[in-house]
Amino acid sequence: MNFLEVTLEAYVQKHSEKEPELLQQLARETHLKILQPRMLSGAYQGRLLSILSKLISPKQILEIGTYTGYSALCLAEGLHPEGKIDTIDINEELNDIQRRYFDASGYGKQIFQHLGNAAEIIPKLSGTFDLVFIDADKEQYPLYFDIIVERVRSGGLIIADNVLWSGKVMKKAEDEATLSLQHFNKKVVEDERVETLLVPVRDGLTLMRRI
Repeated sequence: MNFLEVTLEAYVQKHSEKEPELLQQLARETHLKILQPRMLSGAYQGRLLSILSKLISPKQILEIGTYTGYSALCLAEGLHPEGKIDTIDINEELNDIQRRYFDASGYGKQIFQHLGNAAEIIPKLSGTFDLVFIDADKEQYPLYFDIIVERVRSGGLIIADNVLWSGKVMKKAEDEATLSLQHFNKKVVEDERVETLLVPVRDGLTLMRRI
C-alpha cells in the first residue's frame, strides 16, 4: 500500500540515502526465487530502519520475523560493535538465503538465527533488548508485545510493521489478522509503558519508545 502519489514517492526516494548494493542483490533474489516478495521491507523502509538503529546504537536487537534477512541487515547497520541480533522465523526453507547474506554483510558473527515459534523462543533468550522489530504473523502481534515490552530497556525502541494492513484496519474486521492488528494498535497507544507513533510508511510502522 502506497500513501504518496507515485512521482512524489519517487522524488522522496531519490532524495534519501541509497540502498546498499548487497541489499539490492538480496531484494532481486527474493523477488526472483521466494514466494510473497511483497513481504520484503524494501529500500525506503530499510533506510528508515537503518537510521533508527544508528540513532540508538543497540547492543541487543530482537527481530520477530526474518523472512530473507533484509530488515535484519538494515538494523545491523547501527549495531554496536559488540552487539548482537537474535532473529526468529518459522520457515526453515529461508534459513540458507538468510545466512548467505548475513555472512556476506560482515555482520554474520553478530546475527543469530532461531527457527520456530517466537512465543516459545523469546523467553529462552537472555538479556534486555535495546531494539525490537516485529514483522511476523499478525495474529500474534498483541502477544509478542506482551512478551517483550518489559524486556526492553528504558529509552529502547519497539517497531511493528504492517500495522495499517493495506487500510483494512479502518474497516470492520473480516479476518483474524485484521482483528488482531486493530486490537494491537489500540492496545499499544493506550499502554503507559510506551510512547507511540504510527508512521504511514509503506504499510504502516508503529514506533514505540519504552518509557
